[in-house]
Amino acid sequence: MPIAADYPFLDIVLTMIIFFTWVVWVWMMILILSDVFRRHDISGWRKAIWVVLLIVLPFIGVLAYLIVEHDAMAERRTRDLQGAEADMDRYVESATATPGPAAEIERANHLLDGGAINQTEFEAIKAKALAQ
Repeated sequence: MPIAADYPFLDIVLTMIIFFTWVVWVWMMILILSDVFRRHDISGWRKAIWVVLLIVLPFIGVLAYLIVEHDAMAERRTRDLQGAEADMDRYVESATATPGPAAEIERANHLLDGGAINQTEFEAIKAKALAQ
């Protein structure tokens, strides 16, 4: 096989390093561009300047953005993640806060067993819970 003989191991390693460096570069560009477009503290012109800088001079643009905006970028990311976590917590609380019909029937059954309510009241609570 001439392909295996013409492509030594170190060339394979170098190709892998170049490929993964390219993947990291693309990921950095995606993160930076998404950060630029999510920002509310700069105007559309400044966003356009950053985008042009990132596209025309990618190495200088990425390094400049990371040097100038690294702290603010991390703060925005943290704030977005905390907001998403708070939204999820509110959703979970709202979904689990209201007891279902089974919980109401079980509570009524405990009241019936304890003698706090009679069978007619139990049936009324059960019908009301199942109607919901």
